[in-house]
Amino acid sequence: MTHDVYGDDIYTEPDGDPDTLANLGPLAPLAGVWVGTGGADEHLVVEGSERNSFTERIELQPIDRQTNGPQLFYGSRYHTHIVKPGEIETFHDQVGYWLWEPATGTVTLTLGIPRGQVLLAGGTARSDATEFEVRAAVGSETYGILSNPFLDRNFRTLSYRMHVTIRPEGTWSYEEEGVLQIPGRTAPYSHVDRNTLTRTAAPTPNPLAAASR
Repeated sequence: MTHDVYGDDIYTEPDGDPDTLANLGPLAPLAGVWVGTGGADEHLVVEGSERNSFTERIELQPIDRQTNGPQLFYGSRYHTHIVKPGEIETFHDQVGYWLWEPATGTVTLTLGIPRGQVLLAGGTARSDATEFEVRAAVGSETYGILSNPFLDRNFRTLSYRMHVTIRPEGTWSYEEEGVLQIPGRTAPYSHVDRNTLTRTAAPTPNPLAAASR
């Protein structure tokens, strides 16, 4: 992102296109409702490390275009809900936005979980990319990580990475890594989640696009 991309006027908003689905760039194939039953999670326990399988449902619905003065985003609001096979209790819940900025080729992920942690991760991609990655680091004032005091003291997330791969058969998969600093451990711990998702429902057009039909 450079000064030349936006120009000297930091207030005037572009018109943009009301149809978000047509402007999501590499995020377009992710729009809709998805289920993955083969998820794998590797996380810390008292004895060391434990591996769990999980079932995941992700809903990504397009939102109306968003602006910061001349900066223009197209994006999807998402909700991720994860359970262990055969269980009802939530194993993981997550909300946020996937955003695409055509002018700079930037993909942005916002992430919030109900254990007192949020982050903003970013990366670059071509508009037709079938793979892309976003990253965040603790202490960064742009793409960073914030945790509540207990997590920051005992399970401090040093960095975050999510790699997305869009597959030709209409599925997509991800590998997500959080690197944690744990008291009493000499080396950081890599917490990894993986899954492949299959679409179960098409996306709902964003309000502006729906109104124009």
